[in-house]
Amino acid sequence: MRLFILPMLMIASIAIGAEAPVLKNMDIFELEYAADPQISPDGSSVVYVRTSMDIMSDRAVPNIWQLDANGRNHRPLLSGPGNYSSPRWSPGGDRLAFVTGVPGRGAQLHVRWMDTGQTAVISNVRQAPRAMSWSPDGRYLAFVMFVPDDNEPLAKPPAAPKGADWAPAAKVIETMPYRFDGMGYLETGYDHIFIVSAEGGTPRQLTSGDFNHRGPLGWMPDGKRIVFSANRLDDAEHHPVESELWVVTVADGELEQLTDRRGPDRGPAVSPDGKRIAYLGFDDKQLAWRSADVYVMDVDTRETRNLTAGFDRDVDDVQWAGSSSRLLVRYEDRGRTHIGRLAMNGEVESLATDVGGTSIGRPYNSGSFSVADNGAFAYTAGRADRPADVAVGRSGRTSTRLTRLNDDLLGTKTLGRVEEISWTSSADDLEIQGWLVYPPGFDAEKQYPLILEIHGGPHTAYGPHFSAEAQLYAAAGYVVLYANPRGSTSYGEAFSLEIHHNYPGQDYDDLMSGVDAVIARGFIEENGLYVTGGSGGGVLTAWIVGKTDRFTAAVVAKPVINWTSFALTSDITHFVSRHWFPAMPWEDPDGYWERSPLSLVGNVSTPTALLTGEDDFRTPMAESEQFYQALKLRRVDTALIRIPEASHGIAARPSQLIAKVDNILAWFARYPAAK
Repeated sequence: MRLFILPMLMIASIAIGAEAPVLKNMDIFELEYAADPQISPDGSSVVYVRTSMDIMSDRAVPNIWQLDANGRNHRPLLSGPGNYSSPRWSPGGDRLAFVTGVPGRGAQLHVRWMDTGQTAVISNVRQAPRAMSWSPDGRYLAFVMFVPDDNEPLAKPPAAPKGADWAPAAKVIETMPYRFDGMGYLETGYDHIFIVSAEGGTPRQLTSGDFNHRGPLGWMPDGKRIVFSANRLDDAEHHPVESELWVVTVADGELEQLTDRRGPDRGPAVSPDGKRIAYLGFDDKQLAWRSADVYVMDVDTRETRNLTAGFDRDVDDVQWAGSSSRLLVRYEDRGRTHIGRLAMNGEVESLATDVGGTSIGRPYNSGSFSVADNGAFAYTAGRADRPADVAVGRSGRTSTRLTRLNDDLLGTKTLGRVEEISWTSSADDLEIQGWLVYPPGFDAEKQYPLILEIHGGPHTAYGPHFSAEAQLYAAAGYVVLYANPRGSTSYGEAFSLEIHHNYPGQDYDDLMSGVDAVIARGFIEENGLYVTGGSGGGVLTAWIVGKTDRFTAAVVAKPVINWTSFALTSDITHFVSRHWFPAMPWEDPDGYWERSPLSLVGNVSTPTALLTGEDDFRTPMAESEQFYQALKLRRVDTALIRIPEASHGIAARPSQLIAKVDNILAWFARYPAAK
């Protein structure tokens, strides 16, 4: 295998001068970002996970930091060689629960007493605890944990002679999914709910059976019951989006089902007075995408109301805002993530529009928030030129950014300017939103090569967020165009469903119209057009080179090339085959083939490289290999770039992000714009 690497400094110096203080590939190791900000119950303090990059271990390292809500007293709270995550305040604000590893025992629950700084390990569990939640009186912590099955082998192997060196025993798989991206081949078992004393002790399992039980966990105010979501159907694996709200009695594990419909009910939040439960859900009609609505249930009568039926945006988090009549929600609108106040009459008021910055590679929408008892909230705030910082806000007040984690690095760099643009699609005059990233030192009188960078999903969204990849492309002298073609989220359900059972389709026209709109501005070298994208963006990149030869070179990252093989080998096969296609592959082979980029490979003349992680179980390596070998058979310039130990995200480790960007730029540099 050959890796085509041209040092970033060389590429940048060719385009804009070696002395320009632009972002370089090794700067990736200097980036930091904030995540999971948790505001104290009284609103006076915020703890958050501060993630930095360790150049020696080549890992992102999370530690827990604290600062006052006015931005003062910023200091490390829990830091060191271990990973610290999931900070959660006790109801009284006097203690903090968190998770970190214990030598020889793995990830364990800990509690820190905030007045003295004393810390205790309060669990001794075999698997990592998740979705922790304090009981209202602060005496217990509930959490979710995976419980392995003790299955008997299908065939018991004979005993090997003493001292013999036999091959490993056979592995028998009988579940679906049986492997998952980033996790590998799955151990059989199920997620269950446990509680443990906040002073330590033996956790007690509350749920049982061959079902998965999910957080967040909502305690009723009396501390006697916990609300959660679960799919407890007998054939749950055949209903991948199904879930209902349940309540479990802490004393005896008795279960009661609260909701019952075809579709997911999830994310329960119990009101402070215990009279209402807010949650997210939608009716499953086996569509490729549905926006989640906010429902409120009356605990006594079980009557529910859809608060956001008239709000055509997807809500992905709901929390009570310090009272039993106000809610805060997180939602997307036109490429931005908002925190909004949701009234009981369904009215939504945006309180913050700059949520994001926790996806530092590509400019995806992201972010999280938490709420204090007085309605104040803390959230991750990002910008086009900065990854996530910590910010605080409150209804009726302007939000305040408390940290400046990357000013020391990025404040000394000349970054690419990010500009929002829009255009109409040649397919049907649909308005499409996108963003341009200009090279540092941009001069509109000059000509620049263009990179079209396409997001994955396909039902996700880009926005005006920091992107290390786009900034490195710009630093190398390219104008970068990224966009939200039809199918993207944050523009309403109808826009997302434009590609239902039609992907790839007119999203191709949306992107080509965007390229034309940028060329019309007069500063793009028309013989220097390049295209790349990952996952769903890899699908569209492969589709594009099969539809047109106008691009000088392309890099197809982690794509679907053949929908039949993908539908039967991906870790989400049970979802794709039911929601993205009207029939199973063997029932409609022509339908799967017509939407496969492999069907167009006979048209490809563009030099096209494939780039995929070797441990990718979402779009397995065999997808890239099919296209690579087909291009080889056709004598089209191609390369197969394999990223060792990388799953679908490719860039989980800093050096992997660098390898991704460097190899894409090196491939493009092989095919300069024709003069």
